[in-house]
Amino acid sequence: MRARARLLLLLPFTALLGVFFAAPLLLMVAISVSRQSFGELQWTFTLHHYARFFSDAYYIGVLWDTLVLGAIVTVASLLLGYPLAYHLARTRSRWKPFLLVAVLSPLLVGIVIRCYGWMILLADRGLINATLVERGWLAKPLPLMYNRFGVAVALVHVFLPFMVLSLTGVLKRIDPHALEAAMTLGASPRRAFLEVTLPLSLPGILAGSLLVFSLAISSFVVPVLLGGFKVQVLPMIVYEQVLSVFDWPFGAANAFVLLVISIALIAVYIRVTERALRGIV
Repeated sequence: MRARARLLLLLPFTALLGVFFAAPLLLMVAISVSRQSFGELQWTFTLHHYARFFSDAYYIGVLWDTLVLGAIVTVASLLLGYPLAYHLARTRSRWKPFLLVAVLSPLLVGIVIRCYGWMILLADRGLINATLVERGWLAKPLPLMYNRFGVAVALVHVFLPFMVLSLTGVLKRIDPHALEAAMTLGASPRRAFLEVTLPLSLPGILAGSLLVFSLAISSFVVPVLLGGFKVQVLPMIVYEQVLSVFDWPFGAANAFVLLVISIALIAVYIRVTERALRGIV
């Protein structure tokens, strides 16, 4: 009876997942191995589109740039988010709710609006460059936009709250007495952090890193607006192939390659983190 009730409770979610995730994914895979002639799909099996992708140095380079950008955004979000999450987890200040609101406030604003805000700051005649040039500190504007730097800065701003929230929940569950015991046994605050707090927070680091990395490599709006089509990432290639060139099979193959490689990297990362956790336990 309980098993049947659990199945009935899971049925709506399973149906929703199947209709809106599994079915479109299977359709994308089917399109990626199909032929297209004069704008019409022909449901005949072929691996030509995957061979075209892996035989072209341009697409391999775009894939590499996409993964590198995702790694940069993930590392930057972790380095910026960990101290903030640690403070949120430990502080008892009355200003804590306001700090939480400040962390979550970017999520209340649309990505396009946030990108335009960064464009006002980072453009050649934006606030930063205009101030530096007018005061005579620079002879010409710094290249802060339409490059990987500008895209990475905007992506970190967009996805930093996900990293902070993932870390805060884990850091809250770490017993403060464990740190006190380590320092009682002679460990310095730095050593207690490195050997107690940091290892115990690995699940939060794992969750936040996977979330930020997955969102960063699949981002489209931020690279378009802050990169100005000078920073090519694979989601932009998929968009161009599907909606500009109308080559649906090749666009689907690009999307599936990104999906498979990202899943493989995430699986490796999870395996390494689990081994580290076993060593701690």
